[in-house]
Amino acid sequence: MRIGLLGGSFDPAHAGHAHITREAMRRFGLDRVWWLVSPGNPLKPRGPAPMGQRLAEARRVMRDPRVVISDLEARLGTRYTAQTLKRLTALYPGVQFVWLMGADNLIQFDRWDHWRAIFGQVRVGVLARPGARMAMRSARAARIFEAARLPAGRARALPAAPMPAWCFVQIPMSDMSSSEIRARGIWTG
Repeated sequence: MRIGLLGGSFDPAHAGHAHITREAMRRFGLDRVWWLVSPGNPLKPRGPAPMGQRLAEARRVMRDPRVVISDLEARLGTRYTAQTLKRLTALYPGVQFVWLMGADNLIQFDRWDHWRAIFGQVRVGVLARPGARMAMRSARAARIFEAARLPAGRARALPAAPMPAWCFVQIPMSDMSSSEIRARGIWTG
């Protein structure tokens, strides 16, 4: 089983999340994607809307039966991605997990707790985001793990690639942003 993991606060979930999920399934040959709705992002100063509200909105936005909307991190009691991945890979040893992120997250990935260990725990699928492509190339994580990068033409091989492995793919981009939705007052979490 090849499962993509898309973590985030999903505050709120929106069509852009659904778009990158569908693209990731197609580009990386994933069987499923799990949306890991986080209890909170340690890098953000403000807490998110209540978990139940964010889960309900995520389920409204993403109705594909191959996508699981989950509060797994809250149930596991993990706070950081590296902790969550350590638990998941122990619980599901036969699953080929791929951590999914936008190129904008790769730019600041070296600020994540135990970010280097993440490359040893799972493969990483990076999807294009508006305005992030050039900055992504010079990102510390991209430079350090350059030798582990698969060319986009081999993206479907990522889930089974020896670790560390990561791949950046160009996709039709959406400029939707949870921050912008909150700023416009559309989401009052």
